[in-house]
Amino acid sequence: MTPGLPPGIWRPIVGALSVCLTLTAVAWSLNLPRSFGMAFYPQQFMAVVLAFALPIVFLMLPGQRGATREVAPWYDCLLALAAFAAVAYVALRYPQVVNFIFSRPPSAYVPGLVIILLLLEALRRTTGWALVIIIAVFLAYAMFGDHVPGRLSGRAQDWRMLAGYMAFDSNGILGIPMAVAATVVVAFILFGNLLSITGGSRFFTDASLLLMGRFRGGSMKIAVLASGLFGSISGSAVANVTATGIVTIPMIKRDGYPAHKAGAIEAVASTGGQLMPPVMGAAAFLMAEFLQISYAQVALAALVPALLYYVALFIQADLEAARLGIAPVPKSAIPPVGPVLAGLHFVLAFVVLIGALFSLRWQPERSALAAALTVVATSLLFGYQGARPSIGRLLSSFEQTGRAVVEIIVISAAAGLVIGVLNVTGLSFNLTYALVQIGGGSAPVLLVLSAVVCIVLGMGLPTLGVYVLLAALVAPALVAVGIEPIAAHLFVLYFGMMSMITPPIAIAAFAAASIAHAPAMKTGFASAKFGWSAFIVPFLFVFSPTLLLIGEPLDIVFAVVTAGAGVWLVSAALAGYFATRLSIPMRLLFGLAGLMALVPAGAFAGAIYSDIVGVGGGAVLLAVEAYRAREQRKKALS
Repeated sequence: MTPGLPPGIWRPIVGALSVCLTLTAVAWSLNLPRSFGMAFYPQQFMAVVLAFALPIVFLMLPGQRGATREVAPWYDCLLALAAFAAVAYVALRYPQVVNFIFSRPPSAYVPGLVIILLLLEALRRTTGWALVIIIAVFLAYAMFGDHVPGRLSGRAQDWRMLAGYMAFDSNGILGIPMAVAATVVVAFILFGNLLSITGGSRFFTDASLLLMGRFRGGSMKIAVLASGLFGSISGSAVANVTATGIVTIPMIKRDGYPAHKAGAIEAVASTGGQLMPPVMGAAAFLMAEFLQISYAQVALAALVPALLYYVALFIQADLEAARLGIAPVPKSAIPPVGPVLAGLHFVLAFVVLIGALFSLRWQPERSALAAALTVVATSLLFGYQGARPSIGRLLSSFEQTGRAVVEIIVISAAAGLVIGVLNVTGLSFNLTYALVQIGGGSAPVLLVLSAVVCIVLGMGLPTLGVYVLLAALVAPALVAVGIEPIAAHLFVLYFGMMSMITPPIAIAAFAAASIAHAPAMKTGFASAKFGWSAFIVPFLFVFSPTLLLIGEPLDIVFAVVTAGAGVWLVSAALAGYFATRLSIPMRLLFGLAGLMALVPAGAFAGAIYSDIVGVGGGAVLLAVEAYRAREQRKKALS
């Protein structure tokens, strides 16, 4: 047996490191060091967080992914100690070393090399090989980029300078992604954990049952609502699938829905949580940093596309239920109104969150901490369904948060390696130029090309990793051809997220398929069908920012109303049902009318006529189908 630390030793160490990580992030978010007269570089704070995170990975996760761990072997203990020592050295010596990294002193490149190697191993243990290979290719390019032919040829970097640069420079490991993960993400995951501990997550599930359980296909609508709410906070589509899908997928299957479609609805609803304000997972906060705008601006811009996404999914779930004759949830499964209403105090936390973000214009991390404090106060005062959380359980949220955020911190730190390579080699400019050249300077061609690149690059990667890669590699090319920067970044975020539900590597759909005991690829293709709006709407808001709430109020209202009508018509076409089953010709007509209505009036000259024809034609088709349904009912009664 390999010697090492038994569970009674390494688990308490992991717990202590997790608590320290969370408390450090909270203290920095509240600006406590400055309140006590202490001044640190932000990179020193990030290094401290990383110094806690990396040892947690090596002590908690075995070298073989999927294996269970009892004893922490001696070599993993050594890796944990080396990681802590190297990153702690950066935190302590940062002010003295940072200005000399380009002269390649051993005090910069030795710890830098250790950190890069251990970070890549931690990344492999948390996410697998895909992201590690991508980053390794970038690092190889940094050292041998001058051998790459054509427009992508770069400036070769000395490995010693590169190692020191990545460890100490603000464009490297301790850069923007790490700053967001170590403050905003920690705060929101703490908020989510406190919601779970205090019964808030259960309240939202019960509220979803109460609101939707009495309607046809109620279980599917519950999944859409609950997964959308939880997914916005969780920061991970796959985590959302596993957390809510365990409850919703069996419920949908019990109602008579095919297993692969039950999994698909859960996967699409969970993925959409990353696109839905007010939280939008972690990517939106990073987007605000990249664009140098407030998070409130990002959330407002993302609101209408996210609503269209969920409206499309909701309508399809409803029409599929009608087509298959699926009844509402049994009354015995619906909670009574009184106990659920007693949990309305949980809504106050979201009121505080939104108010702090949009009215008080607080930083996102402080807003999340205010919401978390509100949850604690109201749950201790009112409880939920006769239970109040103990102080011990509330304090345990600090350890849970530290453990939960480790993966995102490792991904964010590794993403800094990509950004560092792009900056130090000139690859960012070269790649932008190459993409624009391939697209011939045409925005439509470049958008299609970018969409494909986003889906391919995003396959198998976690949410934050997807966005960081695409924001660095693809978004600049879109901005270069005149596309609004926020539209470009939302475009790559949408198509990056669609990799979660698009075969052949649709990790959110595959996670849902395993819970549903359904074929993985069949679930993936059904997910792509249910999530159709996310493949079309990004093209629309790029050509007409009215869907991002940019423009004149009347133009925005017209675009939103016609887009909503278009989503309804296309959803009916895909479901094959409106008031009755739709024939193939009627489905084609519904789809055509819906697509015409979806086009915003400002997309191109004469686009308003497309809206008028689409909405008018759709109204005629709806009237015809309503008439057919009424005639069928008369025949059935006669």
